[in-house]
This record gives sequence, C-alpha cells and structure tokens, in this order.
Amino acid sequence: MTILLLGSGGREHAFAWKMIQSPLCEKLFVAPGNAGTAAIAENVAIAPTDFEAIKALVLKENISLVVVGPEDPLVKGIYDYFKNDESLKNIPVIGPSKLGAQLEGSKEFAKEFLMKHNIPTAAYDSFTAKTVEEGCKFLETLQPPFVLKADGLAAGKGVLIVQDLEEAKTELRNMLVHEKFGAASSKVVIEEFLDGIELSCFVLTDGKSYKILPTAKDYKRIGEGDTGLNTGGMGAVSPVPYVDAVLMEKIETRIVKPTIEGFQKDGIEYKGFVFIGLINVKNEPIVIEYNVRMGDPETEVVVPRLESDLVELFLSVANQKLDEFELKVDPRSATTIMVVSGGYPEDFEKGKVITGLENITDSIVFHAGTKLDGENVVSNGGRVLTVTSYGDDFQQAIKKSYQNIDKLNFDKMYFRKDIGFDLL
Repeated sequence: MTILLLGSGGREHAFAWKMIQSPLCEKLFVAPGNAGTAAIAENVAIAPTDFEAIKALVLKENISLVVVGPEDPLVKGIYDYFKNDESLKNIPVIGPSKLGAQLEGSKEFAKEFLMKHNIPTAAYDSFTAKTVEEGCKFLETLQPPFVLKADGLAAGKGVLIVQDLEEAKTELRNMLVHEKFGAASSKVVIEEFLDGIELSCFVLTDGKSYKILPTAKDYKRIGEGDTGLNTGGMGAVSPVPYVDAVLMEKIETRIVKPTIEGFQKDGIEYKGFVFIGLINVKNEPIVIEYNVRMGDPETEVVVPRLESDLVELFLSVANQKLDEFELKVDPRSATTIMVVSGGYPEDFEKGKVITGLENITDSIVFHAGTKLDGENVVSNGGRVLTVTSYGDDFQQAIKKSYQNIDKLNFDKMYFRKDIGFDLL
C-alpha cells in the first residue's frame, strides 16, 4: 500500500523508519519531511495543514492510509475533512476528530473533560483579558509556585512556572493583555502546582479498545539539571525505571480507561494516539495535560522499542480491531539525545552544514530540523538531530548516544550532557 505521513520532525522520521520496515508499505510519502526522511521515503513540499494539496496528492498517488504526526492539522480538523469528503471518506486517517483534538487545542476543554470524567488532575480556573484581575485574585489563593498555561497551541512553550506572586500577576497580564503567546494566550488556565516526577504515558486507541505503548520520560529544559527555558524536548528515556506494575495499574484504571470511556460517553471520534502527561505525586498519578499525537522526542525512544509491525498496528486502529492486535515490545532500554542549534529555544541560525553522520555506529540518527542543500545536510530548525541507542539499561544506552554525538559536528551545536541524571 501507499502511505502518506504528515510532518517534518524527529517524530516523523522515527515513524517513517519503522513503517518502511513493514512488508505492507510499498511506497511512503512524507509531507514535507526532512533530510532524514528524504533518504528513505519520498518528500513532498506540502504543509501538513494544506488540506486541498493533501487531497490532490492522495487521489493522484492512490494513497490508502494517512498518518498525522503533528498537532496542527488535527486541531484544524483533517480527520473530519477526510470523513466529510466523498472521494476521501474511505481513506483512514490516524488521528482524532477535530473535537477530540481539542484535548490539546484547548487547555480549558481538557480540564473540563478531566473533571467531568473524574480523572485526577490539578485544581484550576481559566481567565481572559476581561477577567485578568479576577485571575490575579485567584493567584493569591494558591501556594507558590504558580502555573500559567496558554489555552491554545503554543508549540510546547506556552506554560510558565513562576515562584513569585507579583511576577505571576505580571506574567498573567503579559499573556492575556499583551498577547505574549499571541492568540494562544487569549485565555489562560491557572492551576495548582504539583510536586513530583513527570512521565509520559502513550496510548493508541481505535475509539473502543486501546493499547498502552512503552512509557517514556523527556527532558524539556535547555540547561543541565533541568534549568533554563522550556524547549520542545532535549532527550528522552524509555522505559521509565521507577514505573512499576503498581503505578502502571493505577495509571490504567484511574486515567487510561476513564479517558477512552470518556470519548465514548461524549461521542468523540478518536482513532489515534493519546499522549498523557502525568506527574507521579507520592506514587499517585495525576494528569498534567493531554496531547493528541505522539511526543517528540519520546517517539524516538518508544517507536524503536516496538517489535510489532507499525503499519499493521495502524490498520488495526483504522478497522477498529485493536483488541485483536498483539503488541510486542523490545525489553531493552532506549534513550535519545537531542542535538540543537546554538541559541535555541531563542534566536538561532539555520543552514549550518552537518558533518559526521556517516560515522555513526550502533545508534540511530533521527533528523528533526534538517534539509538537503545540494550534497550537504544542513540545519533547518532549533532541534536538529536526535541520536537514539539501545542498551540493557538506560545508562548503557545513554553512553552509546553520547559516544556517537562526539562524531557529529555543525557550527554552534549544543546538547545536554545530563539526560537521565535524575533517574540514577
């Protein structure tokens, strides 16, 4: 079959790498893709949100499955676009409906869903520019630190954690009145701070049944020791060493099951990934957020641990036969380290020539922000490459990734040297 994958990051390169291993995948298109996907599939210069151009490609190339990587096309309703188009309606899209995608598209929608279905989450309230002073009063009722979340999509950067009350009030006004995150912060959710260890739980659902994928933990801050600005993620580890059977059972019964049942009760069509961002507070799992796609860089450690055929897995989702699918997982650990442009997540330069890719051994390099410039692979984003390795434990895997990163080079290249530091 011919498959279309939407997106251009490390997550999409990992999906492509796994899908082309399937005997069912005859041809793979990636829109728009990067230099890594160009080496194993056919890139097409189409934005993931250009639904008309996607339709034209799907019909021209006789594409029979569409896999959506990033959140934007999901929030904008690509699933519904296919479903409501006579010529596309029989082509499955892996990703939720527009209504389901609101779990990521609106923090307020997600909090209301959590409360409605009695899924553990932090106390909260939401505010707009008109109610900004009420928001400031609400902050006075909370203990520091204060958590401010832009309601809309802000590319993983719309969350502020502030220690000082006056600073929190200033930031709230910056977000609501001065549009710090643009339209994404026209509404802001304020919630109580939870102190614990974060982890990610990934679920694939066909709307009726579900499979829980390997756990992962990512590292969001730019600086070592989890300091500095938030990024899209600087590295990840799978499985998470402290997640035992008891905690996993709590996650499944208190969070995963009620989430999937909530979709059914609320009439939400959902055939795709549910990323559940959790915090483990004294061995009690509490939901921080939902995403409606796989995380990045967590995909780069979760997908390499799947021994099952990924295309078969997607087809079982499309055909609502996920309960019949046997998910096989590699028992080894996998880790990934993200290599980024100097200056990221603030101003950075692109177009830096990357050398050493051909010298990588015993690791997998997934391209995140790269493109081809003639014969050269050059940087084309803040997060440039991610180096994934297997090991008997995460320490061994991390060591391999760092050994291979030493073979890579581009101007102003940066990476964290302490991924996994908090798990030792």
